[in-house]
Amino acid sequence: MSAVSTIFWNNKGGTGKTSLAFQSICSFAKKHSDKKILVIDVCPQANLSELFLGGLEYNGSDNLLKIQGKIPRATVGGYFQYRLPSPFSIVPISSDAYISNPFLFNKYVPQNIYLMAGDPLLELQSNSMSTLANTQIPGTDTWIKIVSWLKDFISATEGKYDYIFLDANPSFSIYTQIAMAAADRVILPVMADDSSRRAIQNAFSLIFGLKLPSEIYAQHMFATRIKNGGLSLPKVHLIVKNRITQYVVAASAYRAVLNRIDDDVKSIINLNPEYFSFSKSSDGVLEIRDFQTTGVVAFARGTPFFALEPGKRSVGGKRVQLDAKQIADRRDEVDRLADFLA
Repeated sequence: MSAVSTIFWNNKGGTGKTSLAFQSICSFAKKHSDKKILVIDVCPQANLSELFLGGLEYNGSDNLLKIQGKIPRATVGGYFQYRLPSPFSIVPISSDAYISNPFLFNKYVPQNIYLMAGDPLLELQSNSMSTLANTQIPGTDTWIKIVSWLKDFISATEGKYDYIFLDANPSFSIYTQIAMAAADRVILPVMADDSSRRAIQNAFSLIFGLKLPSEIYAQHMFATRIKNGGLSLPKVHLIVKNRITQYVVAASAYRAVLNRIDDDVKSIINLNPEYFSFSKSSDGVLEIRDFQTTGVVAFARGTPFFALEPGKRSVGGKRVQLDAKQIADRRDEVDRLADFLA
């Protein structure tokens, strides 16, 4: 059975996507220690990679540079660099050359996680990949050939990994489309505000072509080109309402927005159930409260919540007090999210 691939993505920034991905993947890996998990960071900022490699306090940035300095470059950018000279051909892929084990750099992450690190090269490669994708070659769907690069890579890892997770930045540039084309499922994190509510609608428009402003876009949209190329669209697997007020019950202003988000999701499910892996919103919408100080410390230190201990910790040269209950609460929140990743 092929590994299921899940992408964390939203076309709106600031939704906590990368932090949710880091914590939930680590929690999931700990719960399933007998499974091998591959994380593919398709983001030029490579923030997720830096977290896995140690965060601010434990040299995550320096460790990432070491990986980027390998020959071949052990990153998603290194793999794309390998594909660029023969972009439309079937080529042999030595997948292990582009993958690292974060545990060798960061003892706090589970040993069964493997990483294809992010890379700033993606921005430089983007123009070349976009140009190649729009090249006219009779009998060849050049766009499908390019957006299948990560799908090809995952196929080359067949049997090596049990679960695959991808993280992509908020853009819908060519490298994000490559990541989306490789995914079976989408996790959409949102904030409790109207801009995030609109972002859900925009996300469905970009992925599925829902409510396009004009039919002139239909032939060029991602969904049409994916289907015409014989590939399958991913399904929305979970919508995470993230960074809600710290109170047990969301404050009234938050709650009003959250209810509107629920209504929007219900409406889309009723009209287009094929977009989802769940049939009712209560099965695919999850609320996660703000990580607050515990989150700041965890991400500065590249540490999953389950590995945090209460007491004073150093963050940016300052001592920060961690409370045992807050750690436990954050761990429990993330564990609930991790249960959706199986």
